[in-house]
Amino acid sequence: MEATLIHTIILDGVNSLVDWGNNLLWTYILIGLLIGLGVYFTFATKFVQFRLFKEMFRVITEKKDGTNGISPFQAFTISTASRVGTGNLTGVALAISIGGPGAVFWMWMVAIIGMATAFIESTLAQVYKVRDGDQFRGGPAYYMEKAIGSRALGVVFAILLTLCFGLVFNAVQANTIADAFDGAFGFNPLYMGIVIAAVAGIVIFGGVRRIARVTQIVVPFMAVAYLLIATYVVITNFALIPDVFMLIVSNAFGVGEIIGGGVGAAIMQGVRRGLFSNEAGMGSVPNAAATANVSHPAKQGLVQSLGVFFDTIIICSATAFLILLTDVYTVDGAEGIQLTQDAMSAHVGEWAVYFVAIAILFFAFISIIGNYYYGETNIEFIRSNSNWLYAYRFAVIGMVIFGSVAQVGLVWNLADLFMGLMAVLNLIAIFLIGKVALAVLNDYTTQLDSGKNPVFKASHIPDLKHAECWEDEQSS
Repeated sequence: MEATLIHTIILDGVNSLVDWGNNLLWTYILIGLLIGLGVYFTFATKFVQFRLFKEMFRVITEKKDGTNGISPFQAFTISTASRVGTGNLTGVALAISIGGPGAVFWMWMVAIIGMATAFIESTLAQVYKVRDGDQFRGGPAYYMEKAIGSRALGVVFAILLTLCFGLVFNAVQANTIADAFDGAFGFNPLYMGIVIAAVAGIVIFGGVRRIARVTQIVVPFMAVAYLLIATYVVITNFALIPDVFMLIVSNAFGVGEIIGGGVGAAIMQGVRRGLFSNEAGMGSVPNAAATANVSHPAKQGLVQSLGVFFDTIIICSATAFLILLTDVYTVDGAEGIQLTQDAMSAHVGEWAVYFVAIAILFFAFISIIGNYYYGETNIEFIRSNSNWLYAYRFAVIGMVIFGSVAQVGLVWNLADLFMGLMAVLNLIAIFLIGKVALAVLNDYTTQLDSGKNPVFKASHIPDLKHAECWEDEQSS
């Protein structure tokens, strides 16, 4: 009895501390940074997310530029494997249940301006990537060291990302899978966690090429299957779609929501859950962007900008419409993955509970794989040591099992805290060195306008240093 009381006191203390940190970050710091820098980069890039939207689809299908590294599409699927997960099914449901339908509008806004931010950070990751045998590595830790000149800042970011994605976020993914299968099939969460951990272990011990092969197959299959159901629901309820849009917009700006404080909740949840889902500006996706072997850094900037659109405007919107085309979100006690399951059941029948459980298995499992890789590349940045890497891999497997039986609230709050800390560091960094990405974009569009397939060399930008993979004498 006494041990239980002590455990409860400690848990309550941890929850209170995490809540305080989240309130400070998300209320006073991050919303301003995300929206402010998103708008700034949108104008600085001359609306790259609209201007080169068609070009994004062209570059994603290009073959890799040489024998090293992985293809642009494989890099896209690795990043999408991390993006497309519980944020698309559970995160959207949480945003609506806590922030109301208006939260969806702010998820859209963050994604649209976040496409420009995503372009900047992924382009920088390509510029400052490094060779690792026949592969490439890179990301915020690398451009913090090379462009800003602070290895210490890079190490801090690498530690935060490893803890956030490799451990905390993977606990969130496992938690959602276990919860969905418990609700649909009555599976024991602990046993489910052990199975997930075992399969994940087989993949992650196979290295980045195995990760790329798995995600290249699973991501399109999983996304298409889920979107087909959502499309069917939208078509069969097409007459109600204008009402759903009005519901979203009115709750985002309505007078009643302003008086009641609902707009603040909608913005908070929309930004928070939007960032969790599409990761624009967080500094995670650049780790995947750096692995691609392309002829020009801007190509991965465009590919990963498209990833934000695909994740939030397409998949998150599909979940939002599924929920808002019913009234299940108004029922007390319905939230998270169970809200999504209830909504789909209302549309297509009870079998949807099982379908969502299977869908979340695919969504969340590939996120575990993508999240793992982000941690791996940052451990390599801190110290290239096989013992550290093996310790990390076993820690990931352990956190998957822990997450399957942990309390939902604490796991999600910890995810928000680490995600926020990462985003603050990365946003400050890309603001300081964003002019490099802007120069790279200008070089790309100049070549594109002259009818060329853009090819980049470091000498194209005066005084560009530490871009060793792009030196004139280096081959791809």
